[in-house]
Amino acid sequence: MRDVWGLLSFLPHGRALKRKSLGGPISTEPRINDRIRVPEVRLVGPNGEQVGIVSIHDALKLAQEADLDLVEVAATARPPVCKLMDYGKFKYESAMKAREARRNQAHTIIKEIKLRPKIDPHDYETKKGHVVRFLKAGDKVKVTIMFRGREQSRPELGFRLLQRLAEDVTELGFVESQAKQDGRNMIMVIGPHKKKAEAKAEKAAARAQRGDEPAGEGPPVEDAASEAQPQQ
Repeated sequence: MRDVWGLLSFLPHGRALKRKSLGGPISTEPRINDRIRVPEVRLVGPNGEQVGIVSIHDALKLAQEADLDLVEVAATARPPVCKLMDYGKFKYESAMKAREARRNQAHTIIKEIKLRPKIDPHDYETKKGHVVRFLKAGDKVKVTIMFRGREQSRPELGFRLLQRLAEDVTELGFVESQAKQDGRNMIMVIGPHKKKAEAKAEKAAARAQRGDEPAGEGPPVEDAASEAQPQQ
């Protein structure tokens, strides 16, 4: 029997017929309750306790008695792992956490301060003052040590300077990203303590609600590079 598709796959003008896509979008939602079609599961209780391997019938019965849902949390395990939970509440809390994370990320501003490994005391205090001001405002600070010439053979100088700066501002922030070499430079990121960052996010949200500024936008980012010119 001839392959009908082979005969009809090309039109006279050379335009191929497209095969119709079968099936719909793949769901990312976990299977719950009677949609879990396996003979047995490894059951986890609502508080994380290990119940063990039970039949799907018994697992569904326990979920019904507890007025909870049976949710498949590890479909590729053998047998699949299922947990007893309030799935509606779980989805709501997950959505709220994701929304909060996006909001905090939108209000995060990273400032940058640049130093030389052999910076003089007065300039160091000036640059440290910038870091203190940024952390108090709830902003992260990227500190960059710039090496030139023979200084590149002395990375320990930059590492010690970054350690010193982190210790000097420890009451306002913490080392979020440890010192690491980045080409000719060495960088470290200092983040504000959580209360400072949360206070800034709340102020920005309040301004957005009043209509002072659009949500997700903060004040203009200062050009920290201009504040932190390389030392001669």
